[in-house]
Amino acid sequence: MAKSFELNINTEVIAQMAEMAALETEGVAALGAKPVDLHSVFRKTVGTKAVNVLADAGIIKVEIYIVVKANATVNDVAERVQESVKEKIQGMTGKAVTRVDVVISDIAEPETENQ
Repeated sequence: MAKSFELNINTEVIAQMAEMAALETEGVAALGAKPVDLHSVFRKTVGTKAVNVLADAGIIKVEIYIVVKANATVNDVAERVQESVKEKIQGMTGKAVTRVDVVISDIAEPETENQ
């Protein structure tokens, strides 16, 4: 007799997956800070400071704030982060990621060379 079960994954865990994927992406210097606003306090979003996850009926939407390296092309980095986050979450959870919004919250200072 086959056993059936439902897998529930905490949205904080999904947010951690998104963080890992973003930080592994070329051109990302760090995770960014999400500005606090009254609207986000009342939405059904849960997540870390840099990542918000909305999971409903097996569908996942992610908003992630990143800091881009000074020498990187912002649009290219954002597209790579979108793909990386989507692939990691879908691969680890088997659930559909319908949207990944990448917000560039800052550009990292260029590294100074030691002389």
